[in-house]
Amino acid sequence: MAAGLAGAARHPSLPAMGMISRYDPRGGLADFWRVFRRPDPLRWPILAASAMLTGTMLYIFAPATMYAEPARPEITYVTSFAPDRTEEEIAAAIAENQRVQDALRRLEEQRVEERKAIYRSLGRATGLDVDAMEARIRAEEAAAEDARQTGATRALNPATDTASAR
Repeated sequence: MAAGLAGAARHPSLPAMGMISRYDPRGGLADFWRVFRRPDPLRWPILAASAMLTGTMLYIFAPATMYAEPARPEITYVTSFAPDRTEEEIAAAIAENQRVQDALRRLEEQRVEERKAIYRSLGRATGLDVDAMEARIRAEEAAAEDARQTGATRALNPATDTASAR
């Protein structure tokens, strides 16, 4: 029986041990056709029962998908301030926050200055003229600030812009 199955004869284009030969449906279809062509009185009832069983399982296990309405979200409001605060308490909280922000800003400025000092010492160690570079950077920043101020003045007073263009 095994010698008569389609798996025994290989197609010449397929390799003997290749991956494609494991997934080739032609052998299975050929086997099915050989078995189904035999004169057996039960082949049609077995085929009908198999189709009905497959169809019933698909009907039962793959119904139409029904989505339920999503539940309405429950909103919780979080209040971080007491509703009965006085104006003095509000002013004190704002002042304290401003002190903290100022301290953080000063700390950041110190860190920036420390980094600049480290880079200055690195530049001097490698032979760069750090003072000339800083002077050039300050001049560029001053020119940019002057241009920004001039642009702001022109935006506020367009009459001076037309007078200076003549």
